[in-house]
Amino acid sequence: MVQVTFKNNPVTLIGNEVKVGDKAPDFKVLANDLSEVTLKDSEGKVRLIAAVPSLDTGVCDAEARRFNEEVAAIGGDVAFYTVSVDLPFAQKRWCAAAGIEGVHTVSDHRDLSFGEAYGVYMKELRLLARAVFVIDREGTVTYVEYVPEGTSHPNYEAAIEAVKAELAK
Repeated sequence: MVQVTFKNNPVTLIGNEVKVGDKAPDFKVLANDLSEVTLKDSEGKVRLIAAVPSLDTGVCDAEARRFNEEVAAIGGDVAFYTVSVDLPFAQKRWCAAAGIEGVHTVSDHRDLSFGEAYGVYMKELRLLARAVFVIDREGTVTYVEYVPEGTSHPNYEAAIEAVKAELAK
């Protein structure tokens, strides 16, 4: 299992580490209107999924905004999700305050289904570790980054290049 820290303290990740080439695990999270969202809902699209600890923090806010801008600039058939354990109401408030419409913020608060399926549930904090996944149209994981320190930014360029590579196929 991958090792990560949060504020330089080691944390225990619960769930299964996802690797390039794996079939993307399904999950059940909540949209801002409390409806359930699963991986199947974006079937046939290239998916960019960013797991973040909380949208109410500077790094997570900046990450969601940056990926939103990058995905909008790329165009194409991309579904972009930011997953956190923030309540759906808080996510909706964040999207409105940020003026962001392209990202689907989804909450893993209820079941930690995504966190466990993708190995990003931090046991000690009941938050998700920062990670980025790209999934192709057929449901295969083509890019994975578990960010070693939870308060650091992911490799935006590598993730966006992985999305572009999938769109080019």
